[in-house]
Amino acid sequence: MAHDIVFFLAPDDEAAAATRLRGPGDAFESVTCRFIEPDSAIAEWDMYFEEPSAEVPPLEQLLGWAWPEWVTAPLNDGVEVFALPKRLTRALASANSAELEKLAGRWTTRLRSEDGDDMTDDDLLAVLRGVARLAASAVNTGGGLYTWSF
Repeated sequence: MAHDIVFFLAPDDEAAAATRLRGPGDAFESVTCRFIEPDSAIAEWDMYFEEPSAEVPPLEQLLGWAWPEWVTAPLNDGVEVFALPKRLTRALASANSAELEKLAGRWTTRLRSEDGDDMTDDDLLAVLRGVARLAASAVNTGGGLYTWSF
């Protein structure tokens, strides 16, 4: 499980890849959270907007979904930089409060069932709202939305 996760805006994949060694820091607008797996979160969010449901998807369905692509090849240091799919970025940018609340509820239920007491202490609805604001900025500026995790 990734310890530190930063969702951030960058103008392009090259700029996002340049964050690999040190993280995005203050150079990019960002939202930080802890103790989640960014790739499974991204896949679950994408699935939610493509096939809306308040129910947690079966694990087989989630594992079969299109997962995000690495911006840089993974190494053995645990650092990952992913690009959020453009369709997910657009969906998050246009999501209303009720959609984000339903997604946060579903996401929380899945994480609680998988991680129990080790689940993140972050307010997942606040994380989603922050990422949705970043997505709106990405759509408006033509940039991309990425995650950096360690």
